[in-house]
Amino acid sequence: MVGGDRWRFKLDRRAITSLRVKHFPKLDHKFGSLESASAFWFGLACFSSSCIPGSSPETIQAMGFYECLVMAICDMVTIARLLNLTLVVPELDKKSFWADPSDFEDVFDINHFINSLRDQVRIIRKLPKRYSEKHGYKLFQMPPVSWSNEKYYLHKLLPRFKKHKVIHFNRSDTRLANNGLSLHLQRLRCHVNFQGLRFTPRIEALGAKLVRILQQRGPFVALHLRYEMDMLAFSGCTHGCTQEEAEELKKMRYAYPWWKEKEIVSKERRVQGRCPLTPEETVLVLKALGFHKDTQIYIAAGDIYGGERRLAHLKKSFPRIVKKEMLLDPKELQRFQNHSSQMAALDFIVSVASDTFIPTYYGNMAKVVEGHRRYFT
Repeated sequence: MVGGDRWRFKLDRRAITSLRVKHFPKLDHKFGSLESASAFWFGLACFSSSCIPGSSPETIQAMGFYECLVMAICDMVTIARLLNLTLVVPELDKKSFWADPSDFEDVFDINHFINSLRDQVRIIRKLPKRYSEKHGYKLFQMPPVSWSNEKYYLHKLLPRFKKHKVIHFNRSDTRLANNGLSLHLQRLRCHVNFQGLRFTPRIEALGAKLVRILQQRGPFVALHLRYEMDMLAFSGCTHGCTQEEAEELKKMRYAYPWWKEKEIVSKERRVQGRCPLTPEETVLVLKALGFHKDTQIYIAAGDIYGGERRLAHLKKSFPRIVKKEMLLDPKELQRFQNHSSQMAALDFIVSVASDTFIPTYYGNMAKVVEGHRRYFT
């Protein structure tokens, strides 16, 4: 799990249950050491990556919000183990929609990441200088095929490592199949996710403070209200938006070439069940689940598109809605401002620790939180 303190909670059939903080024991899985010294270098970067065969390194860039980074890193570590590569610590993307300047060590405990995986994968902090452009080396870049199995990496990519020595994976999201992998690779994947990736002490401390404040106020629901601008632009879901807002979202969709779908009919997407709940629909769901007006609800999300106009009905129905900005001193969040991955990490800690977690869209954040809640129950 990400985080030093493990948030243990009891989940029963009721909506709200008890929560207690406890240190969790380490995994019982005993991983064997590498059969031989790493023949390749492998570099992790959060929006792209590169790999090198023989005595060379691989690098990758991981793209996306916090939860996307976690999933990409888990996959890339597993690929490095499969191909016997050496990893380069991820370099997080800084050019995406979120424009987050955070580095890997700003979000995760880098020493723990390296040490906890040293019996499985060799990890280095930087690509050796001989593989830099200053030394005349040109990285070969490519995106691995999405949802690929072991055979693809062994038979298609390994020969390329031998040829190019370093390969930069310029896409690292969903590049490894979820199922059908060898058991030892799945175990490693889980080990990275639940034990290898920890937040920095600064993030852990502030996240723990948020949880304490919420617990002192009583049981609470973490609501992942995925109604942010990027989500609506990507999905093409504009129900409840003004004509001007719909046009703004469409322009944003065209501004990002890696978003393949451009012309989307919102009504069709909505009928297919592929849209996030609107804030107004969320009220109906919460009431249908039996939550009362005095329920404490923590919104684990960024800026809601449409602002207070779209939140008005939700706040009227559930007045005890809070966000981290309401619970913490502005000075405490100052270092986190404009660092979306770090802000999302705080929301993640609260979501895992919540008495009830409710996502309004079953995306990556919902899956990662659900996995941690199940694993540490």
